[in-house]
Amino acid sequence: MTFNDLMIDKMTSIQTLYSIFQEHPVVSTDTRQLPSGCIFFALKGSNFDGNQFAEQALKDGAAYAVVDDPACSSDKRCLLVQDVLKALQDLANHHRRQFDIPVIGIGGSNGKTTTKELVSSVLSVHYPCHFTKGNLNNHIGVPLTLLAMPRGTEVAIIEIGTNQPGDIEELCRIVQPTHGLLTNIGKEHLEGFGSLAGVKKAEAELYDYLAKNHGCAFVNLSEKYLPAMSKKVPMRVSYQRVEVLRPNSGVIEVQMLADMPFVLAAFLSDDGPRVELSTQIFGYHNFHNVMTAIALGVYFKVPAGRIKEALEAYTPRNNRSQLIQQNGATILLDAYNANPSSMQPALQSLMAMPASRRIAILGDMLELGEDSHKEHEALLRFAAKLKVDQIVLVGKEFGKTPYSKFGALHFDDNQAAKRWFDTQKLEGAAVLIKGSRGVRLEVVIG
Repeated sequence: MTFNDLMIDKMTSIQTLYSIFQEHPVVSTDTRQLPSGCIFFALKGSNFDGNQFAEQALKDGAAYAVVDDPACSSDKRCLLVQDVLKALQDLANHHRRQFDIPVIGIGGSNGKTTTKELVSSVLSVHYPCHFTKGNLNNHIGVPLTLLAMPRGTEVAIIEIGTNQPGDIEELCRIVQPTHGLLTNIGKEHLEGFGSLAGVKKAEAELYDYLAKNHGCAFVNLSEKYLPAMSKKVPMRVSYQRVEVLRPNSGVIEVQMLADMPFVLAAFLSDDGPRVELSTQIFGYHNFHNVMTAIALGVYFKVPAGRIKEALEAYTPRNNRSQLIQQNGATILLDAYNANPSSMQPALQSLMAMPASRRIAILGDMLELGEDSHKEHEALLRFAAKLKVDQIVLVGKEFGKTPYSKFGALHFDDNQAAKRWFDTQKLEGAAVLIKGSRGVRLEVVIG
């Protein structure tokens, strides 16, 4: 018998691993956050090898450690697999297949996390739901989300992200969504996708999966690209914004009553009465997120009154669509992420605010690749055309634009921007703060 044969013989099967998981149903990939009795998965990164921490994880309270280095498998509590990441993903898929329930995959360029939070808020008032915490939407976060799904879950809402072609296809293999939706299509991660056409093709992998596996797509007809992209899915549930609500239209309709300072909307309940609701989130872009949550609530037969209660109770957090009163100013804090397609509606929301003056503090939009300079300058011109009273730019990419030509200020980093902000008199002003996560613009008002 060869060495490779011996190693294969020592490998832990997914069935065995799942049996262990059922006795120790908590997993961790971080020795700094290691619940007692958990299973530690020794993942590799560009600058670390989790196998090297397996022994310490066991000493610190892990019941088992999953490793893919035979040198680390001398302890019987070390479970040897061919590849730790694949084992994590396969285990998550095995766990998901124990549930015969609606599993909703949420993708799209902008608003995935907010939409997931709103949909979860609505469905959770009527069903035991499990949903992605935060934005754990990648090849590691999605398996962790699935593995945290408890028995008794009746609906799962899983956020699915992508940075490059093939990501969504792979995540769908793990999640096996029965239902899915794309929030929108915009200029995101152009470094990985190359163009808007590349974004469309990558995001459409969710529709491809649903089409091949008899799934159902929720389609926002008010979004530019989604109606045509979703035609490949035979089973579709459509919804749209309308000026006047019509009973029995065949499409789930939502009326926008206002989008500033907060989104106000109306829809028709199953038995006919009009339902109006007032949310705590701002902007036209967030109306689409609210509309999606209403549509899924209607489809899954959540009582209209409970849809209203859930959306009115939802409070934005984590630097997403937060409206903050500070030093006499109204601050629109939306600093979790940014790309050209999300920046423009945020600026339009700022201009719709009643205020004595309007200030836009904009951070670099990262991962735009070769289009970065063009997109940053285009956004600067867009803001100037809107006649924003004061444009403040933060980051190296915005520093390459002709900002002084437009009367804009520029700072290299968030600390410099904060020092400027702290000297301003803001009584009566409206302030938008938005940029990519790496810029951490929330520091400006912290």
